[in-house]
Amino acid sequence: MAEDFISVTEIAGDEVTEEQVQRMCNRYYWAGQYCKSRDILEVACGSGQGLGYLSSISKHLEAGDYTDSILSIPRRHYGNRIPLTQFDALYIPYKNNSKDVIILFEAIYYLPNAELFVRECARVLRPNGFVLITTANKDIYDFNPSPYSYKYYGIVELNQLFSSHNFQTEFFGDSPLNQINFLQKVLRPVKKVAVQFGLIPKTMSGKKILKRIVFGELVTMPNELPAEKNIRKNFPKLQSNKQDTEHKIIFCAAMLR
Repeated sequence: MAEDFISVTEIAGDEVTEEQVQRMCNRYYWAGQYCKSRDILEVACGSGQGLGYLSSISKHLEAGDYTDSILSIPRRHYGNRIPLTQFDALYIPYKNNSKDVIILFEAIYYLPNAELFVRECARVLRPNGFVLITTANKDIYDFNPSPYSYKYYGIVELNQLFSSHNFQTEFFGDSPLNQINFLQKVLRPVKKVAVQFGLIPKTMSGKKILKRIVFGELVTMPNELPAEKNIRKNFPKLQSNKQDTEHKIIFCAAMLR
């Protein structure tokens, strides 16, 4: 694995679009329905924007990240509020049957062996526990992969991955493409060509100029998400055996049978 993902991570304090903040709120508030009064582990927690919310609704929360330089950010912000550990998602340092929910947001494509991660989840989870995944949707036609990614999983691939390890999956869509602004719609073919020729900047900082052009004024990514601000309670359910081409983001809830 790459040693440092900080250049491709949505870090607290960065200038980002309103859409990025809203998408982050959406995925954590969606996860909240599975996490209330349960023992939760967030893997690849990044700079920890969702940890305060998860801590407020869970029975117990622990979290960690592969990159220590990223993990230092939530350590400074949360102090002793939340236990934070540096670890590799392929070797989860927790006991068998010790967690009710494991969260991995926008990171499964950075794992060199996602199957090993799923096996680790099956070991650590209690019966009927959940793995919650969110991922950029590789099946939209102007999809732009991260430079550090190994493999992206769409709905069909995620269903196959989890089903082979005794999980039952449900899928939901976020950021529908029919609701993007006019300029984004016009620029989608341009983006596709730019992706094909490697013209789009690879890092978060390198994309800021493009974001200002398309989205306008940027905002600051908060250290901690507000408690259920602008919450979306309903996300469209998607078929588990069919590719989706209508949403930027895919949510997967995989229950251990």
